[in-house]
Amino acid sequence: MVTIGGPTRVVPRRRGRLFRLAAVAVATLVGGALVGVAPTPALAATVDTSAWYVLVNRNSGKALDVYNSATNDGARITQWTRNNGNQQQWQFVDSGGGYYRLKSRLSNKVLDVYNFSTANGASIVQWTDGNGTNQQFRLADSDGGHVRLINRNSNKAIEVQNASTADGGNIVQYDDWGGTNQQWQLVRVDGGGDPGNPGNPSGSFTNPVVWQDFADVDIIRVGDVYYMSASTMHYSPGAPVLRSYDLVNWEFAGHSVPRLDFGTKYDLPGNAHAYVDGIWASTLNYRPSNRTFYWAGCIDFAQTHIYTATAVDGTWNKHTTIPNCYYDAGMLIDDDDTMYVAYGNGRISVAQLSADGRTQVRNQQVYQTPTNIGTLEGARFYKRNGAYYIWLTRPANGQYVLKSTNGPFGPYEQRQVLLDLPGPITGGGVPHQGGLVQTQTGAWYYMAFTDAYPGGRMPTLAPITWTADGWPQVQTVNGRWATTYPNPLPLRPVKPLTGTDTFTGTTLGPQYEWNHNPDNTRWRVNNGLHLTTATVTSDLYKARNTLTHRIQGPTSTATIELDHTGMRDGDRTGLAVLRDTSAHIGLKRDNGTTRIVMTNGLTMNTNWDTTNTGTEQASAPITGTRIWLRATADIRPGTGRQARFSYSTNGTTYTPLGNALTLNNNWQFFMGYRYAIYHHTTGQLGGQVTIRQFTQTTP
Repeated sequence: MVTIGGPTRVVPRRRGRLFRLAAVAVATLVGGALVGVAPTPALAATVDTSAWYVLVNRNSGKALDVYNSATNDGARITQWTRNNGNQQQWQFVDSGGGYYRLKSRLSNKVLDVYNFSTANGASIVQWTDGNGTNQQFRLADSDGGHVRLINRNSNKAIEVQNASTADGGNIVQYDDWGGTNQQWQLVRVDGGGDPGNPGNPSGSFTNPVVWQDFADVDIIRVGDVYYMSASTMHYSPGAPVLRSYDLVNWEFAGHSVPRLDFGTKYDLPGNAHAYVDGIWASTLNYRPSNRTFYWAGCIDFAQTHIYTATAVDGTWNKHTTIPNCYYDAGMLIDDDDTMYVAYGNGRISVAQLSADGRTQVRNQQVYQTPTNIGTLEGARFYKRNGAYYIWLTRPANGQYVLKSTNGPFGPYEQRQVLLDLPGPITGGGVPHQGGLVQTQTGAWYYMAFTDAYPGGRMPTLAPITWTADGWPQVQTVNGRWATTYPNPLPLRPVKPLTGTDTFTGTTLGPQYEWNHNPDNTRWRVNNGLHLTTATVTSDLYKARNTLTHRIQGPTSTATIELDHTGMRDGDRTGLAVLRDTSAHIGLKRDNGTTRIVMTNGLTMNTNWDTTNTGTEQASAPITGTRIWLRATADIRPGTGRQARFSYSTNGTTYTPLGNALTLNNNWQFFMGYRYAIYHHTTGQLGGQVTIRQFTQTTP
């Protein structure tokens, strides 16, 4: 063992005299003298070696946990709020002589005192099971049904460093002194000890699993956690990441591309725009060797940009730019840690990256799509049982797969997975593109998307089975992609995709994206979203700092509470239903007077240039300093779907205003309709408004 597989950690100075006062409790006064009493050796501590246990610390009440659900050698062990995940489940493997190895259900690796250290404060990590003495522990009884874990090599106890009670507190070894931070309760979580079966989920889920616009999805699992990435075109930040623990319930987690730093057009300078450019089909993966997430995408058919982060909800940074366009990329981290990218349109290639993931070291075409198929693209790259698979879509009605048993560069065979398969959304298209993922139980699932305009492209889930000779098949019901399937895993609630946001704190949540890059000097969050005009224009499509939120289908209502005290003459602010044809309800202030106005008929041409800035349909005078604006949208697939607008002066009673917007259900804009909060001016910059809350509800 030479590396821990992560950043070097400095062991904090050992706690001092006050902390050690707890040890006095194990001392006894004998003949007027204070005599230390050694901790009691194991008497009745026994375990079932066929079972799985969660180890709960007596001091903190938190569970022994493989940090960040890592699977690599050297991953650190911490404490975390108990959730009974596989990263918190341990099996005792008999080493003889009353000693055991503690095997992680997640990684199949065992607890290990790093580098056979005998020092106080030495790190406890996970490592491949070598049955070394630094991996063997005996159980020493404490009172109340708790035990201490004593290492065979060092004769020291596992403890939570510094008696921390925080999530992420380090696990180390120290002299066995009997402190509560060294005591653990063994909570049995199943009786069979079968790591392949976490329980039988009940019930079923309904497609689409997410009725919001998340297109070109890529999906991965890291430990017990699932992550899904998607396209965002011109919206910023880009490449959202959703998180789930059961493949059914998803929550917003972050964005892989913090800002679209790909040219001035992404800043919406007035004489240029990036509509329908930007983040197209891209790839997300996780590299266990350095505990790092990677996102890669080709921008403007020119270069491939790679961003990295150690946590999807943390800080993402530009890792490298490769002067090749990996169009519709899919990334594979091979068993030997080599990074590959499959990509292309018709002509499918595989690129091998350098060990640091910064440059290309090899690139080879591996397949040419036959003319009778048409075009294949949307690559995803997998390895299963030694075979390599490239998952490809035929837009927008088919799915194909390439298979190689001769390495990542082929040669590859090809098979059709589906073609014109009826989908689960009434009026929607054929499920296609997307990616495969294997659950911790060994089952495989396919997360595709279904075209469902005007709402966009909706993530759609189905089980995958494999033929005896290793080809994937979609599990259909009555010849179609089913509307419902049994739940893949026990359900685990997450933060809903809808609800109310009062803009507390100082940052925007990951559920929001700006129309192009924002001017960050013109907005802030602090007990409300504070917007200062950033653009002088009468054209919503050219206005910077328009904040968008996906529309929840099949129908939903968005409401904003708007404080307009700081508006100036010429200011325009409100709530839009935004795409290539749009409408909005909002306030106009001119000559010292503020009106509530509904405007319809905003349009773009096929080059995404504005052809009409809209026409007022209705207006009314208002008084006071606050108003509630509302839009209700029906985004079910099909023609004639509408959005309607209303307002309230008290937040309770709403008055309809203007006519309905008929939603455009063509696909050429690629993105679905969104709710959008706007604030710009036709006069002088400097006017301000505050959005007190944003709410999205469903019937």
